[in-house]
Amino acid sequence: MNTTAYKIKLKKGDKVVVRSGKYKGVTGKVLLVHPRLNKVTVEGVNIVKRHVKATKTQTGGIKEITKPIWVSKVGLYNPTTKKASRLASHINSDGKKVRVYAGSKKEVTTHADK
Repeated sequence: MNTTAYKIKLKKGDKVVVRSGKYKGVTGKVLLVHPRLNKVTVEGVNIVKRHVKATKTQTGGIKEITKPIWVSKVGLYNPTTKKASRLASHINSDGKKVRVYAGSKKEVTTHADK
């Protein structure tokens, strides 16, 4: 098992756009961040079917689950440009470190921050 924890700038609840692969152009919300795997789980992306055997507590059948994708395949959705953007960090006037869009240098505001 990999013990390295990667620095992932995305947070749970961020709206992201898939930049490459089968789901290119799909927008979704980050459900989980996996720093040890360098992956994120995005809502509605990379859905696989799992054949589950019935147990005493759980019914069997074919269940759909969302699997993680590489963090390099997604970019944070910028609402002003309506495209994927990279992230940077800056120190604001209060001396607090904030996330900003790399292209426009505007501060990232999410529902989790408020």
